[in-house]
Amino acid sequence: MNRKPNLAIVGATGVVGRTFLKVLEERNFPFENLYIMASAKSAGTTVTFKGKDYVVEELTENSFDKPIDIALFSAGGTISEKFAPIAASKGVIVVDNSSAWRMNKDVPLVVPEVNPEHIKWSKGIIANPNCSTIQAVVALKPLHDKYGIKRVVYSTYQAVSGTGVKGIKDLEEGLKGNDINQAYPHAIAGNCLPHIDVFLENGYTKEEMKMINETKKIFGDDNIKITATTVRVPVFDSHSESINIEFEKPFEIEDIKKLFAEAPGIMVQDDPENNIYPLAREAAGKDEVFVGRIRRDFSVENGLNLWVVADNIRKGAATNTVQIAELLIK
Repeated sequence: MNRKPNLAIVGATGVVGRTFLKVLEERNFPFENLYIMASAKSAGTTVTFKGKDYVVEELTENSFDKPIDIALFSAGGTISEKFAPIAASKGVIVVDNSSAWRMNKDVPLVVPEVNPEHIKWSKGIIANPNCSTIQAVVALKPLHDKYGIKRVVYSTYQAVSGTGVKGIKDLEEGLKGNDINQAYPHAIAGNCLPHIDVFLENGYTKEEMKMINETKKIFGDDNIKITATTVRVPVFDSHSESINIEFEKPFEIEDIKKLFAEAPGIMVQDDPENNIYPLAREAAGKDEVFVGRIRRDFSVENGLNLWVVADNIRKGAATNTVQIAELLIK
């Protein structure tokens, strides 16, 4: 693209939509015109971006008649299912943050540090993976390239901001002793809920199956054996993950640390003697994926344990989406 793109933000008034604007500003994303869109409920309100006020437009079937090049969507799956194809049919490239298109075989599922080349086969829609998958695959990518991953066991400890405003409210009120349970079936304050998204017939939750299926799709490798348990914990921001990996090839721990130190998007925090390891509060507001507790799993041949933490609203959603848009304008 030889000129600055015209950009639309769909779902601009939600938690992720607002973070889109913050990240675009921080990264000084180049654009010619900016269109801010949301539901009828938010239409007419104003959003300030780079010191300028923008009026929020109602998203309609005619919204993409304007000369828009790239649209960043974070308005939920139902909206994406309906409006992303409309936008794409008018020549707009949609980067969608919902789960609507992630497993569609014609839609690339992209993490820029992992599989940027996949955007080349986009037919107008590119999917942003699930937040918990994004941080995991950033950490797994250099390892898979070098040692070949045979099996992965994911155990996640996910922040309430992943559920949006209601999840945050449940925890805030619960900490005051007032369990309102708007977002979750049980109190989140003082609890760990092994229940993210809905339960499926196979006994897994939808979130667990997302992590399993998305990891395989991103790596383009159905042979990796993956299982997952995803847990909502009383933490406001940043998802933490315990990742257990079994490799095809042997490795040395020092080589693993060196790989991480050189890999894009990763910050190593691994000094147990000084109590240094990734923490949710420290990852909040940052774009890196933090990796620590790097140690051998002695129970299997070629086994490794990691602790991986990242801000789920930034790297897990908004920043990854903006990074995809940056790839598009390159």
